[in-house]
Amino acid sequence: MEFLIISGMSGAGKSQAADILEDMDYYCVDNLPLALLGRFAELCLASAGRYERVALVTDVRERESITELLPALDKLWDMGLEYRILFMEADVATIVRRYKSSRRPHPMQEPGGTIDDAVRRELRALAPVRERADFVINTTGLTTAMLQSRIRELLEQTAKRFAITVTAFGYKYGLPIDADLVFDVRFLPNPYYVSELRPLSGLDANVSDFVLRRPEAREFMERLGSLLELIIPLYAEEGRYTLHIAVGCTGGRHRSVAVANELARRLSARRENVTAAFRDIDKG
Repeated sequence: MEFLIISGMSGAGKSQAADILEDMDYYCVDNLPLALLGRFAELCLASAGRYERVALVTDVRERESITELLPALDKLWDMGLEYRILFMEADVATIVRRYKSSRRPHPMQEPGGTIDDAVRRELRALAPVRERADFVINTTGLTTAMLQSRIRELLEQTAKRFAITVTAFGYKYGLPIDADLVFDVRFLPNPYYVSELRPLSGLDANVSDFVLRRPEAREFMERLGSLLELIIPLYAEEGRYTLHIAVGCTGGRHRSVAVANELARRLSARRENVTAAFRDIDKG
């Protein structure tokens, strides 16, 4: 199980980081009381795989809670739960500007005190936590897209977690409404008109060979593969976590199935999270 502790300065983007991690299939909990940290960890460990990726935001506001955090984290190691710490920070001027823009008081701001003083006091208090952090992200000047990219880079999840679905469909049953990319393979010879192939599907070797062995099919697969290798990383850089590729023929049973299955196989050679689906394969 992956267990990530998100800590850091107030106003540095901890909650925003949690939102990004949630899109990356983490189960996120924001501002769990430290007294419940051990029980929550026990629940995750006993869940039999239900919580495989967990991110927990700790909102440390007082000196007492800061001193409680480190012993609480030590107890997680004693329980056999390995974790990593992501520490969020920004320069003092940026934090002050963000709080002035939001018109909210800093959580450590004392009566009559300034935001600047509160930020510097928090920064000093959090120094022991920062020293133990596995990752540190300074959000000064970062856009949301840049923060997404930085988090994925640090956690080494881009290639592993970018989910690709390749769906074969029949045009006579309509396009998949959630498809990002659609490719029409009705230009390929149709096995439907070969009597011994008609009862079979594109998952059968005879049909697959009939569709894919032709020079035009081989060239199409090569060019399509090159196109996808170019654009998939660009989708990921824009903050996308999924890509739905649809491949269509007339009925969705022969040509599209053979091409989609082969395309998914090729993509799987470089990525782990690739799924093939055959929406209309049993519709005749």
